[in-house]
Amino acid sequence: MTHTPRTFADARRWVLIGTELVSDAVTGLDDTGYAAPSALPDWTRAHVAAHVAANAEALANLVHWAATGDPTPMYASPEERAAGIERGRALPAPALTAWLRRSADALAARMDALTEDHWRHEVVTAQGRTVPATELPWMRAREVCVHAVDLATGTTFADLPADFLTALCDDVTAKRAAAPGPAVTLRATDTGATWELPGDGEPVPVTGALHALTAYLTGRGAAPRAADGPPAPALAAWL
Repeated sequence: MTHTPRTFADARRWVLIGTELVSDAVTGLDDTGYAAPSALPDWTRAHVAAHVAANAEALANLVHWAATGDPTPMYASPEERAAGIERGRALPAPALTAWLRRSADALAARMDALTEDHWRHEVVTAQGRTVPATELPWMRAREVCVHAVDLATGTTFADLPADFLTALCDDVTAKRAAAPGPAVTLRATDTGATWELPGDGEPVPVTGALHALTAYLTGRGAAPRAADGPPAPALAAWL
């Protein structure tokens, strides 16, 4: 498995693409549209939109940390994070859409203001990982691109850039390797890219288009068929 590593410039580009897809996805949604189910269990589209807006504000806290050296966590607590989503999803449709777009614009402006030195500063994510600020665009790209699909307004993984999908599969397989489940080998029939999920037993070969494999790895959409015909093994939650 040899793939071109994602770059900082790639991640900044994917943020722009994902942000536009999210904005397009909510255009025209009224209260009824936001109340419709998303692609995530037990979440409406309003939950997803509120989560994406809150994520922009949380990442802006880390941008502030990188710019000033003042430790500013993404969220005050897991409970406050959940409460913020609940408050947001209860907003009237115009207010929720405005928050979603306003928070994205504010994050972009703050990122644009960082210097090269700022980008090298370390911050701590909500999961407790210490990372350079250069990881923040990737964290945001992952949020907006994946949740553009989760909003369930027509965007699919097939609408996302192939290089983003490859980077996402790299990221997900690395995380899954830390908590092995079923052994699986994956091959994208359209790009030739391959991945391996470690686990017990003989690896199950799974093939499919890159976008289908990405949906499978992230726990979204129908799983592709294994190469010998049976369904691909069920995977545990990604995050």
